[in-house]
Amino acid sequence: MNRLEFIVATSIILFVAFGLGWFSYWLLHRLSPIGAADMNEVDRLAQALHEAEEAREQALIYIDQREEDLANQIAQTEAELRAAMDGLRDARHETEEMRAYIDRLNAS
Repeated sequence: MNRLEFIVATSIILFVAFGLGWFSYWLLHRLSPIGAADMNEVDRLAQALHEAEEAREQALIYIDQREEDLANQIAQTEAELRAAMDGLRDARHETEEMRAYIDRLNAS
């Protein structure tokens, strides 16, 4: 057996040993029963996850409602602004008419 054959044979043996070790580890953990403490921990984590999901849903609902309220307030404020600008434009136009009228009276 030359050096290359020895290296290949050793590599194959080590790979097979690794594979058998990994498989036995997987099989041992797959077949070992879960303890009561572990099941209690899993149940507790599941309950915490469920509560977190409910809190998330409530937060999303609150955010949607708040966003809708703010959008309504913005729309109302913009409508009030347009009304105020229209009133200001009318007041300026009326002021210009009054100045023109007073100028005409003073000129006469």
